[in-house]
Amino acid sequence: MIGLIFGDTDFPKQILKKIKQNKLKYFIIDLSKKKIYQKNPYSLSIHIGQFGKIFRLFKERKCNKVLFAGKINKPKLSTLKVDFKGFYYLPKILQAAKLGDAAILKSIINIFNKEKIKVISSISYNPELTLSKGFHTKLKPNKNDILSINKGIKSLGMLNSHNHVQGLVVRNNNIIVKETSKGTKKMLQEIGKFKNPQGILIKFPKKKQDLRIDLPTVGLDTLKDCKKYGIKGIVLKSKLNIFMDKTKSISFANKNKIFISVK
Repeated sequence: MIGLIFGDTDFPKQILKKIKQNKLKYFIIDLSKKKIYQKNPYSLSIHIGQFGKIFRLFKERKCNKVLFAGKINKPKLSTLKVDFKGFYYLPKILQAAKLGDAAILKSIINIFNKEKIKVISSISYNPELTLSKGFHTKLKPNKNDILSINKGIKSLGMLNSHNHVQGLVVRNNNIIVKETSKGTKKMLQEIGKFKNPQGILIKFPKKKQDLRIDLPTVGLDTLKDCKKYGIKGIVLKSKLNIFMDKTKSISFANKNKIFISVK
């Protein structure tokens, strides 16, 4: 049986759909804000700090593998509900939190490993939600775009290994803006103040990121924001970005002359 720890966004729904198609047994820990899976008989909503309860439920159902997917909102310490194991592991997570999101995720994976529960890749059942290397649109980057892309990729590679940045916008060989913990949409809104920005969005996994959790996600909403804020192209990492609404997104990009390049 596979254990599923689901948050918000449509990505977990795609995973569950594939798991059901493959007739696999599963059990969901629902950490979504609106309790999306509460009507599912194989799901239970639990507070994120109740590690003891989570481990007990997984072990009772013989879930020796677990998959994380979806956005999980960080709880406020003042409202965080923890059990005994939660108190035991919380200091390690708080220590990791000082280093950034990537460190938190690594800490959580280590905790699950210690409890003899293996964390598997979020795309284990949905490899079709990634893109292979190459160009996926009619429009392709020009020579100047390629120089800018190389500059952006180099900049991402120089970031601290625990940095939360998964994306940036580059134009004319200059970094316009980098993503913050507020996400891609907020970053793109920042370039709205530039006249004729014509930037290129680069979305790569964090440096030294554990690639089982929290891969950068792009979809139709991202493409619509790109059109709105004058982005002329998107650059992703082969097999390491979640690409939602693939057919609709590529069609939208072609229609609006936005290139999609995968390295």
